[in-house]
Amino acid sequence: MINDKKVLFSGMQATGSLTLGNYLGALKNWLTLSDEYECFYSVVDMHSITVRQDPSVLRKRARALLTLYIAAGLDPKKNCIYYQSHVSGHAELSWILSCFTYMGELNRMTQFKDKAAKHADNINAGLFTYPVLMAADILLYQADVVPVGIDQMQHLELTRDIAIRFNNLYGDVFTVPEAYVGKVGAKIMSLQDPDKKMSKSDENPNGSIYLTDDPDTIVRKCRRAVTDSQACIAYRDEQPGIKNLINIYCACTDTTPEKAIKEMEGRGYGELKTAVAESVISILKPLQDEIARLEKDKTYLDGVIKENAQKANYYAMKTLRKVQRKVGFPDRIR
Repeated sequence: MINDKKVLFSGMQATGSLTLGNYLGALKNWLTLSDEYECFYSVVDMHSITVRQDPSVLRKRARALLTLYIAAGLDPKKNCIYYQSHVSGHAELSWILSCFTYMGELNRMTQFKDKAAKHADNINAGLFTYPVLMAADILLYQADVVPVGIDQMQHLELTRDIAIRFNNLYGDVFTVPEAYVGKVGAKIMSLQDPDKKMSKSDENPNGSIYLTDDPDTIVRKCRRAVTDSQACIAYRDEQPGIKNLINIYCACTDTTPEKAIKEMEGRGYGELKTAVAESVISILKPLQDEIARLEKDKTYLDGVIKENAQKANYYAMKTLRKVQRKVGFPDRIR
C-alpha cells in the first residue's frame, strides 16, 4: 500500500498496432482508477521478445505505446508509466521466483501451448517462463489488484501460488494480488469473425480497427463488417455481427444497447455501420491528434520516461532488496 492507496499493476505489450478493442476494453477504463489506486502502468517490452522482433521497430512501438498511455489521458504525475526494461528488478526478481516455481505448474499454462503452436520454429525458454516474469511484474510493486482478462487469469493464479509459497517459507514478504473487479470493459470482437476477439495479430486486416486508422479506413472496415441475412437490428447472441457493432457503438457513445436499438429503429444495416464508423472516428480523432502533439514534444516525453523509471525503480528496489535478503544473498556495500 502506497500513500494509503492500494496498488494496481497492469501493462501492455509493445508488439503490433493496438486496436479499438485494446482501447475500449482496457485502456479507457484505466483512466478512472488513479483516484482510487496507486497505479503502475508498464510497457512490457521484455515480454515482447519471446517472439523475434525487429529491434528498431520494437523501440518505436514501445515509445508509441507509452505516448498512447499519456494521450489517452493517463497523467504521468498520478500514474507510474514506464518501460519494463528500464527497471532491472523485473528480471532479477523473475530469476528468484523461477526457483520457487515448479515445472509442472508451467507445463499447465495453456498460453504456452497456444504460443508454441503459433511459433513452432522458436519455442524458447522465455516463452515457457513468461508467467514467472509476469509474476515478478506484479509482485515487485506489491500490487493488491491486477486487471486481467479470462486469458490471463491462469497466470494470476500462478502468481498468487508463488507469492503464498514464498510467504510460507520466509514470512510476510509479498502482497498476494487479487483480480481487479470493477467496471467491465467493452468486449470488442473481430469485424470479420464476431466469434473471436478483435486482435492486433489478426491476419485479416479488415477484422480490426487500429488506433492509427484514418477516417476513410475506419468507414471502409465498418462497411465490410460481417452481419447476417435477418435484416433486423437486434441485440442478441443469434446475431453476433450486429451485436458486436452495437457494442462498439455503445462503448464509443457511452450509451446502452437498449437506447442504441431505439435509435436504430427502422434503419438498415448500412445505416448502422455508418453510425458505428462515425462514433469510432469521434473518439479516435482526438486521440490521434494528441498523440501527434506529444510526439513533437520530445523533451517532455523523455522527461516522463526518466522520472517514471526512477519512481518505478525506487519501489521495485524496496521489494527486491527484501527478497534478496530473505533468500540469503549478501548485503550490498553502499
